Amino acid sequence: MTRLSVNINKIATLRNARGGNNPDVLRVALDCERFGAQGITVHPRPDERHIRYSDVIALKKIVTTEFNIEGYPDDRYLKLVSETRPAQATLVPDKPDAITSNAGWDTVKNEKFLTEIIQELKKSGTRVSVFVDPDAKMVEGAKKVGADRIELYTEPYASHFHSDKQKAVKPYVEAARVAHQVGLGINAGHDLDLYNLKFLHQSLEHLDEVSIGHALICDALYFGLENTIQLYLRELA
Repeated sequence: MTRLSVNINKIATLRNARGGNNPDVLRVALDCERFGAQGITVHPRPDERHIRYSDVIALKKIVTTEFNIEGYPDDRYLKLVSETRPAQATLVPDKPDAITSNAGWDTVKNEKFLTEIIQELKKSGTRVSVFVDPDAKMVEGAKKVGADRIELYTEPYASHFHSDKQKAVKPYVEAARVAHQVGLGINAGHDLDLYNLKFLHQSLEHLDEVSIGHALICDALYFGLENTIQLYLRELA
């Protein structure tokens, strides 16, 4: 079964736009779980423009599904993971001012850095996933540095899906094959939506989890949050 983890960053963005606590990030997380999501994802950034570090602490106390904290592994991130002990820590190579994730790790070039970080994170008993492009060398590098899973960066797939979906998914099929072969779990995320999700899911035999935020929250404006989560779950059935 491929799990759906809902990224609630955009809920926090909406809250922060006006101050106060509307919408309530904690309540939305609980509702996502109640509506069928099998995980909650957050990606706190240094400027706290959406999810705040205090949100992460509060969410850990109430989330009963898999809690996934994404982020660049600086000292503050490592401290947050150590304090909250989420089910999964997903490492991304974003610069502090990045609007959104736009590339995977070079796991070969950053081998020493990632190895040390992952060893530290595993002291908290947290599963570690490394954000990578669909490149066999990067996948093999993720295994070498001690990751438990990879998260395939799917923006290129989403960008080319409508013009040639077979060509778009091909490198992901190969990367997933290599990951399964070397014993890595497989996650995927970025720009997945109701149009391209099913084909990716059908193409990647051993896909463990997808993390979806922006498109899902946008769809919820039209369909409602409960219906939207059910629609995404249907694409993963």
